Amino acid sequence: MFYGEYVHTLDEKSRFILPARFRETALLHGINTFYLTRGLDRCLFLFPDKEWRRQEEAFRSLPLTSKEARRFNRVYFSGAVEITISKQGRILIPAYLKDFANIDREIVVIGVSSRIEIWAYEKWQEFYASAIEDFEDIAERLIKDD
Repeated sequence: MFYGEYVHTLDEKSRFILPARFRETALLHGINTFYLTRGLDRCLFLFPDKEWRRQEEAFRSLPLTSKEARRFNRVYFSGAVEITISKQGRILIPAYLKDFANIDREIVVIGVSSRIEIWAYEKWQEFYASAIEDFEDIAERLIKDD
């Protein structure tokens, strides 16, 4: 659903314009609401409402007696904020999420199928440089030919 990599700059109010391709996809699929939260690898996850509900259901089903499940859910859900894209296509990133992801001004917005990730530009460059080296090896381990 969401694909591509886009470099953007936050304005003075910590907003950025969601890439036009992502806005078009949201419009096409009737997506009006997103949820922004702490992601893995120090990026931010931006989920369309329907996908967020799927994630929420999966994580809610984790056992309350599991210390790891409680810790994960606390960090993950306490960081979540409901997002409505402005008429100009802008999204506000709250200060606590900017801090979590080490975002200053320049960001990379990437589509990862059912979610969008928002990275500090430098962090994305580091991650990408590291991941691309192992890309083929990872593919061989994960993708099995039938």
